[in-house]
Amino acid sequence: MRLTGFIPPLCTPLTPDGAVDTASLRRLVEHLLAGGASALFALGTSGEAAFLTDDQRRTVLRTAVEAADGRVPVLAGVIDMTTPRVLGHAREAAALGVDALVATAPFYTGTHPAETADHFRRVRDGAGLPLLAYDIPPCVHTKLPPAVLLELAEDRTLIGVKDSSGDLNALRRLLVTLRHRGLDATFSVLTGSELTVDAALLMGADGVVAGLGNVDPAGYARLYDHARAGRWTEAAAEQDRLAALFALVEAADPATMSGTAAALGGFKAALRLLGVIDCPATAAPLRPLSEGAVRVVERHLKEGGLL
Repeated sequence: MRLTGFIPPLCTPLTPDGAVDTASLRRLVEHLLAGGASALFALGTSGEAAFLTDDQRRTVLRTAVEAADGRVPVLAGVIDMTTPRVLGHAREAAALGVDALVATAPFYTGTHPAETADHFRRVRDGAGLPLLAYDIPPCVHTKLPPAVLLELAEDRTLIGVKDSSGDLNALRRLLVTLRHRGLDATFSVLTGSELTVDAALLMGADGVVAGLGNVDPAGYARLYDHARAGRWTEAAAEQDRLAALFALVEAADPATMSGTAAALGGFKAALRLLGVIDCPATAAPLRPLSEGAVRVVERHLKEGGLL
């Protein structure tokens, strides 16, 4: 499997009582495919995977696979603290028909780089599906060492990495080393830093996984297409528009809720205003946006040309 292009990390629509809203999730899948998504990533950070029960995770994956109906690959986040727990999620995801898995390093307690590499090998072998690493230091409190990524790229344990570290210097060095070792044709590097996608693509990244892409999938698809065609002026202009739109994640008062609640609430409020999902609820204990914050989100949608 070779992953490129725009791969949105699906939000998980919920009902007012906290159940997975499968009808809204199916509409979201159609919205993303119509916008140009080349694959779908369910149960990532934007999908609130850390807040969902195992039953809810299964419902999300089953619905996403059925809604995609083979049109694009479906990636499943199997994020958890330890190898046995990740393996359990991975085997369930494989049984539900996903095409690839996405896992972080173990967290809560730290692991040595050799233990981190062993973790990924156990997940890959135990589930029998292509596996991507998810590098997100703010959530797991460690950055994946480049040496581990290169080692696992060479032995084909990993088919790629989603880099949400925000470290463009490390990303550049990884891309250069992959090219020097002849691994760039088999190992996909996807940026999760949605405000610097044009820079990452210019450096040689293969694609983008952007939470804001739930709201404006066509914008990220255009950005990717401009970059791949070498239209860097147009790519930069599209990135600038998306950067302005991204301000919707700051619509809430930071004195009243977490940054996670504000960002996910902003995405979901936007999707509700666009008529894609029925309810903007986020999972407990995340607090909902105020009416005033929703009006700010609406203003950003209008300024971004989406309403």
